Amino acid sequence: MVIMAHDSPSSSPVRITVSSSGGFRNVGLTSPVQRTSISNSPLSGGEIRRLSGGRRASGIGGSGGGGGGRYLSMSKDGADEYVAYTVHIPPTPEHQFMSNSQNLSPEYAKNHGNPNENRIKDTVFTGGFNSETRAHARRMKSVEEMTVVKSKLLCQVNGCDEKLLDKSSKSECECGFRICNECCIDYCSSGGGICPGCKEPFREACEEDDDHDHQPAMSEEKDTVNPLPRRGGGNGIRLENNFSLVRSFKAPNQDFDHTKWLFETNGTYGFGNAVWPREECHRVAGGDQYETPPVFNDRRNRPLTRKVGISAAIISPYRLLIVLRLVALALFLTWRILHPNHDALWLWMMSVICEVWFAFSWVLDQLPKLCPVTRSTDLSVLKERFEPTRNNPKGLSDLPGIDVFVSTADAEKEPPLVTANTILSILAVDYPVDKLACYLSDDGGSLVTFEALAEAASFANTWVPFCRKHEIEPRNPEAYFSQKGDPLKNKRRVDFVRERRRVKREYDEFKVRINALPELIRRRSDACNAREELLAKKEQMELGGTLSESVKVPKATWMSDGNTWHGTWFSGEEDHSRGNHAGIIQLMLVPPAPECTYKTEEDSEALINTQNVDTRLPMLVYVSREKRPGFDHNKKAGAMNALVRASAIMSNGSFILNLDCDHYIYNSLALREGMCFMLDRGGDKICYVQFPQRFEGIDPSDRYANHNTVFFDVSMRALDGLQGPMYVGTGCIFRRIALYGFSPPRATEHRGWFGGRKIKFSLRRMKKNKTEEDAEMIMPIVDDQNNDEDDELKQALIPERFGDSTYLIDSIAVAEFGGRLIHELRGKGSHGRPSGSLAVQREPIDRAAIEEAIKVVTCFYEDKTEWGKRVGWIYGSITEDVVTGYRMHNRGWRSVYCVTKRDAFRGTAPINLTDRLIQVLRWATGSVEIFFSRNNALFASPRMKFLQRIAYFNVGMYPFTSIFLLAYCVLPALSLFSGKFIVQSLNVTFLILLLAITVTLSMLALLEIRWSKITLHDWWRNEQFWLIGGTSAHPVAVIQGLLKVIAGIDISFTLTSKPAAADDGEDEFAELYEFRFTMLMIPPVTIILLNVTAIAVGVFRTMYSPFPEWSKLVGGVFFSFWVLSHLYPFAKGLMGRKGKISTIVYLWSMLICIVVSLMFLYIHPPDGSRSQNFTMGLQFP
Repeated sequence: MVIMAHDSPSSSPVRITVSSSGGFRNVGLTSPVQRTSISNSPLSGGEIRRLSGGRRASGIGGSGGGGGGRYLSMSKDGADEYVAYTVHIPPTPEHQFMSNSQNLSPEYAKNHGNPNENRIKDTVFTGGFNSETRAHARRMKSVEEMTVVKSKLLCQVNGCDEKLLDKSSKSECECGFRICNECCIDYCSSGGGICPGCKEPFREACEEDDDHDHQPAMSEEKDTVNPLPRRGGGNGIRLENNFSLVRSFKAPNQDFDHTKWLFETNGTYGFGNAVWPREECHRVAGGDQYETPPVFNDRRNRPLTRKVGISAAIISPYRLLIVLRLVALALFLTWRILHPNHDALWLWMMSVICEVWFAFSWVLDQLPKLCPVTRSTDLSVLKERFEPTRNNPKGLSDLPGIDVFVSTADAEKEPPLVTANTILSILAVDYPVDKLACYLSDDGGSLVTFEALAEAASFANTWVPFCRKHEIEPRNPEAYFSQKGDPLKNKRRVDFVRERRRVKREYDEFKVRINALPELIRRRSDACNAREELLAKKEQMELGGTLSESVKVPKATWMSDGNTWHGTWFSGEEDHSRGNHAGIIQLMLVPPAPECTYKTEEDSEALINTQNVDTRLPMLVYVSREKRPGFDHNKKAGAMNALVRASAIMSNGSFILNLDCDHYIYNSLALREGMCFMLDRGGDKICYVQFPQRFEGIDPSDRYANHNTVFFDVSMRALDGLQGPMYVGTGCIFRRIALYGFSPPRATEHRGWFGGRKIKFSLRRMKKNKTEEDAEMIMPIVDDQNNDEDDELKQALIPERFGDSTYLIDSIAVAEFGGRLIHELRGKGSHGRPSGSLAVQREPIDRAAIEEAIKVVTCFYEDKTEWGKRVGWIYGSITEDVVTGYRMHNRGWRSVYCVTKRDAFRGTAPINLTDRLIQVLRWATGSVEIFFSRNNALFASPRMKFLQRIAYFNVGMYPFTSIFLLAYCVLPALSLFSGKFIVQSLNVTFLILLLAITVTLSMLALLEIRWSKITLHDWWRNEQFWLIGGTSAHPVAVIQGLLKVIAGIDISFTLTSKPAAADDGEDEFAELYEFRFTMLMIPPVTIILLNVTAIAVGVFRTMYSPFPEWSKLVGGVFFSFWVLSHLYPFAKGLMGRKGKISTIVYLWSMLICIVVSLMFLYIHPPDGSRSQNFTMGLQFP
């Protein structure tokens, strides 16, 4: 143990302290396996070496950039005495003091915090291509701030170095303050019986004789549970199938004797492990008393989830109508093909081809909707099974860890205030604090985002306890304070109004600081750059230069601590531009302690009273991956994969939740609802749980179908009855092991026609008949019954798949273990874990781990690996979300759709017409890329269900419908211009079949509305925007996709702007009326003008014709009105606010009208001649 002490100014530069006492054994109760760094970097801190013969030596600090102030100690414990030698080397300006958290006593860490955690938290770690990994300290504590830490063998009273007697080694006070016998007598006689530690009266023992037998006090140190062990350094160490203790993946590569360790330390495994000292009882530290451990498997027979089918009174007629409409479509198309229009064969041919394609497209869309289901969860069973209250006073949780990923790329298009509110909602979520970690990926490397995150971490100290105390919903401060309802509803505490007012005032100041960050950083940078320029000129003058000579000083962006920012600068200098900067990792909030932290006394200076409120905060990390020219960074998918690797080293949660920066947690219980599916029976086959996307800030009429309720409440719920919903990019909880590319423990192959023959099997070993590229990746489990399992495991974890990071590879086994079901719920042939095996403390983060995390976010780490090909988010498509989910389903995994009573997540959507069309263009372009790639569902494996394959095939096919939709929307205008119709005459058979198709479609829509609980207005808006998108964005997407496949032209990625919250007094929907012209608007504008002009021409021709054909006019006008009614929201968007139409719309309208008029005059001249004077000499081809 290292002893630290203050140095007086007159003290010697080097001080040696020698202390002796009775026998002592320093035992680390955190983990039975020592944790040492494998890094050779100068930042790796000190190391602990266990010497033979009972000797120990430890060093703190390091060389190089780590600082030179250190304590060197050596201890020798014998049978009669204990001698500790401590050498203190004071720090210098060049070598500042650095502490090692692993050598601090639990009392010091509990009372004063961990200095190493502060060091890591206040340090920005950077590194990357051809550069050294460095730690840049933002704030440094001086040596004088460090508190004296004495040996456990010495009295804690200041000025007393007496050793503790045997009878007084157990504290006289319940607070745990160690005091010798003499000092105890002094404080009892002359000190009024007040304990010097807690300032409370001693217990009654001080009034009795000194030889009174004291009862042993509860020792928090010995009662600390063991952390979840991790797998050893990749050397093929075997794991027991049902053994809850897994070797630490940061431990040295040597075997460890647990039995010997237990005997020598007189310790126990603690809560949550497979071995108990005696009859499933836990020994109270410091005595021979035993207490019953928590019961983590209570109510084991009750399910966590329940699947509810749609009522037969709705689903049976729904399926019958699908069959009837199929029959009606077949009869209609047959009649249309057999009865051509000889007067206008070109018109008939175009219409028939379009109608056949529409029927095919409808079948692809409708077949996956045959089996919709609804699911529900039981959170009370989850709490009692994994967080029991009986015999669990410390509130230990057996739930697995979750890492939350938030992605942002541009601080201008994605306002920092929106991102900060999302982070605050995550930090305040109702989930065990020590099992939660939040990572923000800033792909732009912006200092504005960095400082906004720092402000959010500071405000979280007030916001998170306020939410927990008063059960606030939602836990996004902007959304909460913007609610229109009564804030006092269901609030019982008398201090709620006062504290809400204080927190609201604090949040308003927080908003001002966040919104002022861009201007503040620019002013700060200008001042610092001016100072640097003056210093450079002064230096030039000292070297003999003149003032007239120019001095080139880079225009850097400066942090608040006076250092230059390591990411993107405003000036875009070399190595500091958007696509060329170093990797950055900053630990904003350190991992919390496993036990709840409560304040026993009210703090008068605090904004809220946090007595009996847990004030811990989850871990929060800022990550900006390295970017260099010449490397393909793969946009959002590459950023997500960088977070997967960094989080595996720092927290290694078994599950991952990814959110966009504008999607916040609206329901604080959303994570628990998702875990119900993952931890229930059969949950080990679930790769992800997808939540529906819900949006705020949408105009009440939902002009452009931004809510997209038909997709999220109809299509996705129907897919849940098959193999599971698609992954839609946000609001999804992943199983980490599934993201790594592993196959499920059990799978089913669907053979024969339409997948009617099912073959179920268990995946225990790789298939030998497959090539190396297609080799099956099974779970990283070691089975003693199979001698070849170790070789197969090594084959699955070779660096060619995951890279050369041993930290990352060794963490896979730990992530897989944490995601297992408990033994009572595991499936046949699957491995489980004991109940309570995750109720342990997470290993602390050291500098070596952050160094390794910097290494795995470099731009060259993925070279010659399978990241983006099979592991992690898949590259090669703009819609990487759909491809990633498809790959998982193709390996045999299934997914679940979780629709909660209260929306789980809420976000924003572009309500502006231009932004909405650009967003749809990106989605459609990604679908075209999928169609022309190996991810086309035509090449799916037999493990994917037939209807699921149809759903994925439709994802790649739907943009091509736009080609036929464009032609079909022009057909009514051509019919009216030419005076012909798609049929020879309005036959009764034609009208009956057309009526049957229309009626069945309407009845299907009504039944979909019934079982999905959407509204008729939502369904109609979806139909309208289907035609708007199909005539604007989808055709361009098809052209872009073909250009990429044929000519290899890359598709540019456009980031969708995220709307900021409207200030008081501003129009909330002002963005709806903004108009920005784009080329995507030309086809719909043309269709509108053509149909309007055609209606006028057709009406006038029929009225003045000597032989009017009213049936053809009615048919043409009906279909033209059908087109115009679908394009009405688009036309309304062109008008902007108060019907003001943009000038560009007038210009395009005039041009189109002139072209149409000339074409009509050419086709139908007044006297039948093609060459007349009114043509003004124009010659048409």
